[in-house]
Amino acid sequence: MASILRGKIDLLYREAICFLFAIIMMAACKNARQANEKKNPGTDTTVFAAPDTSTIPHDEFGEMVRYGRELIVNTAMYIGPNGKAGYYAANKMSCGSCHLDAGTRPFGYSFISTHAHYPQYRGRENEVLNVGERINNCIERPLNGFPLPLNSKEIIAMECYIKWLSQNVPVGQHVKGDKEAELEIPEKAADPEKGAEIFAANCASCHGKEGQGMWNADSSGYTYPPLWGNNSFQKGSSPSRVLKLAAFIKTNMPYKIASWQKPFLTDEQSIDVAAFINDDRIHPRPTKRNKTIVDYPDMKTKAIDYDTGPFQDSFSAMQHKFGPYKPIISYYKAHNLKVIY
Repeated sequence: MASILRGKIDLLYREAICFLFAIIMMAACKNARQANEKKNPGTDTTVFAAPDTSTIPHDEFGEMVRYGRELIVNTAMYIGPNGKAGYYAANKMSCGSCHLDAGTRPFGYSFISTHAHYPQYRGRENEVLNVGERINNCIERPLNGFPLPLNSKEIIAMECYIKWLSQNVPVGQHVKGDKEAELEIPEKAADPEKGAEIFAANCASCHGKEGQGMWNADSSGYTYPPLWGNNSFQKGSSPSRVLKLAAFIKTNMPYKIASWQKPFLTDEQSIDVAAFINDDRIHPRPTKRNKTIVDYPDMKTKAIDYDTGPFQDSFSAMQHKFGPYKPIISYYKAHNLKVIY
């Protein structure tokens, strides 16, 4: 009887050990999957889906939503150098040059939760901006232009479109895909020379060997935007920061080949290409028109890949631009400073 009892106890003990092992393995697999998703957003399909344009209402608000979307896609046609509604954007780039698929593509500078997050504090201006002011911010910087009146039909229409896109996003909340993908930052500095090789092999066919972009059929705008030169985005705008641009490149470039589900370039390659594009030693670009405006007047809000001083550390402007970034990140964390990029 005692031996039978001991046998049952042994069996229960082995079953308990197996059960505990299974729980541990399930947790380990879950952690590994989550870590992989953090590195590569393409392993999960649960991104937020923008509403279909067929659901835009057929009323006064809906008309403004449609006009706002048209302005995002064909900005130059309406408010570019020869714009139907006025001259505000000085180059012929469009908002859609950066905010892909009319601001709906996950991890593509999406608008899908923008309305849920504004008004919002912006470190570069050291001010709280509303949506209209943020739109003007882009028109002045990437589009190298002049601000529209905040009560203009065009600003209000773009606000309506952005609000319509964000209709199912809780106020103040984020949804998957509304930011850029996370990057695995390498130990070494970005390498513009390697980036040049990658650019020639994968990017020049659309953006041109000299980064001049590709015009659309009637030259009213760009099918593929210029990446440097007088017609490109300003120095100091978000895409002129290496890590900011690299996160966009990772999930979106080459166009129609890469996706957030399946990036084409590695994180390191994306950083190298972004460094080549933003190497202003060989690639000049416009600078802000109003030289009296100081970007990031509060140094604590400055992104680590923003290369214009002063800085709240002793790292050089060159290291802030090209890295290596990990020593900067380690310094910030050690001194309880916020790491932004």
